[in-house]
Amino acid sequence: MRKYQYIFLSFALLLFNSCKKPAPTKQIVSSGTPALVEIGGQKFSPAEFKDSYEKNKFASDSSQALTPAEYLVLYTDQKLKVLNAKSEGRDTVTDFREEIKSYHEQLAKNFLVDKAMVEKLAIEAYNRLKQEVKASHILIAVPEDASPSDTLEAYNAAVTLRGRLEEGADFEEMASRFSKDKTAKSNRGNLGYFTAFQMLYPFENAAYNLPTGKISQPVRTRHGYHLIKVTDKRANRGLVQIAHIMIASDTADSPSKKDLARTKILEAYQKIQNGDTWESVVSAYSDDTQSKRNQGILPIFGIGQMVPEIEEAAFSLPKVNAYSKPLKTIYGWHIIKLIEKRGLETYQNMAGSLRQKVVTDSRGKVLEQAHAKRLTDQLKPIEYPEQWNKLLPLADSTLLTGKWDYMKPVSTDWAGINLFSINSKPYDALAFLNDVKRRQQPRPKGSSPTVVFKRYYNEYLTDRLKAYEKEHLEETSPEFKTLMNEIREGVLLSQVMEEKVWQRSLSDSSGQMAQYQKNPSKYRFPERALATVIAAPDTQTLNAIQKTLAQAPYKLERKSAELLFPEGKADITPEHNEALFDLNIIMDKNPDYLVEVAGYRSAQEPETTSSARIRNVIKYLITKNIPLERIIEKDYGSFRPSGEAQRNRRISFQFFSQSKKDVEKVYNSFNPGTVTIQDGYFSQSNPLLKGAKWEPGVQILKDENAALRSIEIQKIEPARNKKFSEARGSVINDYQKELEKQWLSKLKEQFPVKVNQEELEKIKP
Repeated sequence: MRKYQYIFLSFALLLFNSCKKPAPTKQIVSSGTPALVEIGGQKFSPAEFKDSYEKNKFASDSSQALTPAEYLVLYTDQKLKVLNAKSEGRDTVTDFREEIKSYHEQLAKNFLVDKAMVEKLAIEAYNRLKQEVKASHILIAVPEDASPSDTLEAYNAAVTLRGRLEEGADFEEMASRFSKDKTAKSNRGNLGYFTAFQMLYPFENAAYNLPTGKISQPVRTRHGYHLIKVTDKRANRGLVQIAHIMIASDTADSPSKKDLARTKILEAYQKIQNGDTWESVVSAYSDDTQSKRNQGILPIFGIGQMVPEIEEAAFSLPKVNAYSKPLKTIYGWHIIKLIEKRGLETYQNMAGSLRQKVVTDSRGKVLEQAHAKRLTDQLKPIEYPEQWNKLLPLADSTLLTGKWDYMKPVSTDWAGINLFSINSKPYDALAFLNDVKRRQQPRPKGSSPTVVFKRYYNEYLTDRLKAYEKEHLEETSPEFKTLMNEIREGVLLSQVMEEKVWQRSLSDSSGQMAQYQKNPSKYRFPERALATVIAAPDTQTLNAIQKTLAQAPYKLERKSAELLFPEGKADITPEHNEALFDLNIIMDKNPDYLVEVAGYRSAQEPETTSSARIRNVIKYLITKNIPLERIIEKDYGSFRPSGEAQRNRRISFQFFSQSKKDVEKVYNSFNPGTVTIQDGYFSQSNPLLKGAKWEPGVQILKDENAALRSIEIQKIEPARNKKFSEARGSVINDYQKELEKQWLSKLKEQFPVKVNQEELEKIKP
């Protein structure tokens, strides 16, 4: 019965997040503060009660707020249970402490982020997403951890090069000659259009702040120094989704193979122009096996996320369903069709994802640096440079290969050397050196061992500051302290309720029976009709549903992709595996589904070919834990020829179901929320039977919105008492209430409750 605990904790988090400035919990009331309630000698202040009341005064099943007096009953009961748990020492056991520690770790993260700065970066990113920038760059490469002299040399080279550009040197020519970007020889420095999040943050900053036609000062990133020239800015074109037909063709292909690919794409284009459906041409021609199963549809994309030729063509298509002429990319030939265009969403809709992105992309480094500075200013760690200097000789070239170790034939006691202290707590060199061993990784060529060593030190110091902040967060954040106290009480409450009420009520069968026998007439069925009700939007849909339900298992208007086979072949291919994988997912998600596996062959193939194809498919399904009882075999041989020769050599799939609810789902997939199918017992007050005659038979009713209801009543069952087995759920619920009532009565004797009525009346509803 841990479910209650998680509901409580989730509720506590929701309450916390909805309150901007919750008051800190005060478990002990000072002598000058009157208590609103005293429980077992422990006093709870009016402020504490009011804070809890404001958060929880609305019952989960009511929009009517509880009065302070009504809520005090619930508040007192909860505090009694928690006091009981503490009196039994539940808050001191290892399991409890470990659980609270895990919540502390998880919840502290939200308090350690500078939310104002995250919001500022998110808004900045959103404003930049409104615009696309076209820029070129020249990269003077220098590693992030290069020596100061190498870094200065690269910077000076960038400054000199910028001077030549300002004097009139051609940017593209200089990029081709001097840029260390691997693509510079082919694109002459041109990066095309981009928007926020597509470049490293320092690069993006410079590009967005630079006027068109101007050249930036050297911009430092982890790759080196960049000279950036902005050549154009335009409004963001949004997002686009397309479908495509692709004929694969590689630059390494022979001339004849390239000609064949071009011929095939022209054939496909001609078929579309002649009126063939897009779906049929995709199925017959496209080499993209991933998108082929979904009519060629590709994931939605924006600027800089697709090869330039497709990107330009996609944004140029004038309307939905318009298609392009054949176009060539590095992957081959394509025809694309427009599915959808979307503009930039509102900030309100994008805020959540933007906040996540600014934390995880290269902007995160800005947040990390600001966090480190804040902690340094706040905690004021004391560093010992003379001790650090003793470690510097350990920084050698193995740091750059990720194979460094401080274990050398020296007698230095690294555990006795302190590098820094935080609030008088020292941190020794040995722990740092072990941290370097753990986190080291190969560094780019040209990095300096000394600079890398210093970077590891700065990271280690920052990590220790963060750990200290997290460990002492309840001391510095009243909001976090309030939340953690709620969590502690929630866990204790769950544990003690589990033992005293829930588990006992479930396992005590004699107690359940006694509860039932106290008042069996309390547990009754009203007069009920055994019926099947179908609600549909129109007569055509209703008739179709009734036809489907006429015979079980029910044939669904749902199929899976066909498997096509070469002449005379029955083996499962890798392409077949992909389609069968999708089929397996459908069967796994819908446990009441059956699948008909239908085999076909051409007239020229041996008679056993279709049955061999069926057997191989069924073998695959069985290996995926689909039992034979859920598979229907149909061997049509060559008796149902198709107009397309290849489809005569196929396996097709048709879904059936044992559940009427699956029929409902399929029909609602065409027009969501318009079909309802329910069968079972109905009371006369059930809305689905509104207006129906209370007698056996079939009735068709028309609702105000012109929708139809078919009601088939098999019989009317008179009101009666429920059997114990039928009433067990309600009985257990009542038994839990009785056990809780008895328990609370004992707790009030153990922990006397005193209420300050005068203080209670001051709390406004």
